[in-house]
Amino acid sequence: MTGGPFCIAVGRFYHESNRLNPQPAAQEQFEIERGGAVLNASGSTLAGIVSELQGEAIVQPTVSVAAPPSGLIDHEFYEQVAQEFLDEIEKLKPDAVVLDLHGAAATSRLADLEGDLLSRLRALVGPAVPIGIGLDLHAHLTDAMLRSTDICIACKENPHSDVVECGAKVAKLVLEVLRGSLSPVTTSIRVPMILPGAGETASGPLGEIHAKARAIQKVLPEIIDLSIYNVFRYADDRHIGQVITVMTNGPRPVAAKIASDLAADFWQYRERFKDDLLSVDAAFLRIRDHAQARPYVMADMGDRILAGAPGDSVILLSAALDQFTDLKGALTITDPDNARTAVAAGMGATVTLEVGGQITPGFVPRQVTGKVIHVSDGTFTLAGPFHGGEASSLGDTAVLLIEERIFLVLTSKPAFSHDPAVFTSQGIDIGAMDFVVVKSGYHFTMNFAGIATPLLVETPGVGYYKKGIFSYEKSRFWPEHEVDSSKITAVVYAGVRAMTDNKCQAVA
Repeated sequence: MTGGPFCIAVGRFYHESNRLNPQPAAQEQFEIERGGAVLNASGSTLAGIVSELQGEAIVQPTVSVAAPPSGLIDHEFYEQVAQEFLDEIEKLKPDAVVLDLHGAAATSRLADLEGDLLSRLRALVGPAVPIGIGLDLHAHLTDAMLRSTDICIACKENPHSDVVECGAKVAKLVLEVLRGSLSPVTTSIRVPMILPGAGETASGPLGEIHAKARAIQKVLPEIIDLSIYNVFRYADDRHIGQVITVMTNGPRPVAAKIASDLAADFWQYRERFKDDLLSVDAAFLRIRDHAQARPYVMADMGDRILAGAPGDSVILLSAALDQFTDLKGALTITDPDNARTAVAAGMGATVTLEVGGQITPGFVPRQVTGKVIHVSDGTFTLAGPFHGGEASSLGDTAVLLIEERIFLVLTSKPAFSHDPAVFTSQGIDIGAMDFVVVKSGYHFTMNFAGIATPLLVETPGVGYYKKGIFSYEKSRFWPEHEVDSSKITAVVYAGVRAMTDNKCQAVA
């Protein structure tokens, strides 16, 4: 197919699903958009997709479903949304489909949501309709996902500063397939290991591997894309591991060698993937003793909502209340019952509550007494740059002022707290704080740049991997298990081979 304009359906299903979080991700946690509203995305892979396609094709919006990482998605909700999406595709009859997917979504019944959705999509549209997806680099990339798509690439940076560019590239490559100038072939190799730490792509061993990959692309024009997937560490599915994919225009023998060389680097460097985290006490002591760098933004690594943890830890709250009584700070805790209790009590009310510690196994609540100084429905807009401009929600939310110095934000939904708007939307002046606590490990450094000094804090919870503390039934990977590195081999996935004309419908 070389004519035009092409009709290209776009959509999003974005969620990172942590099976260790006992609270299911229900429908009310998701921001759902349909029709023309899907085209208003900003700061995301979907935004890049839409921007690249507009003016080049008739863009057909389907559905956008997105939420902060949390527990396994309610399966019935997934089925409802999947069927709605597939029905829309069947009605639109697009020339191609381009999607923004995270790549680590799972339901109470499916370990590989994206593989299921894409397999059903491929069965519906047949082999002649190109399917392109842009993924998070922490995707759990599966054979089902690779078999069902023609263009499958990831963003290249952590923190994810290039998600818009990723979306634009996916769309551009799909257009090239439609125009007949690209016959994509993807060579993939999986290394049975996860990264216990050192997950930023600008430094350390991971920085070295990603830099090598970018250098290869610069000197070998036959490499259309080289993506490295650093895997979601809390999935339990077969074939978990670091994945390298090398996309070429038609088969190229060099692709397997490049993938194998990068895979060997991962295995060689595996002992170097370690984080340098501060203890709770050390972090607060730094805040107390180095006032010139205030405010600080503390990453609660064990309770990271951006890794699917519930966000209900009181570890840092208790330390601030009991040990560091001269510091002023702001924290979020996911606690729907107490958030609604405080909202109902109303502005100016003094309440005593047992907050947090009610979702994560092993956590316990903390009693606090505070004055309700702000209440809201929790609707706000992310400031960015990561997902900047996107609508988000904390659910019913109340801010308690404790001891005239601790601003406790009680939310009904897990918060995208990598973003300063979580605090500013609730009337909190970050610049007036000594510290704020976020439930994020890496992305917050980008969104808080120029606002607060980052500290990574070692805390308990289901959002940070340590060998031996989580159970895995299906997965086998280093360092959790002994694995045989000699079985690491490349697999080739061929993309679309024959194109046929297809009539489509535009949607406003």
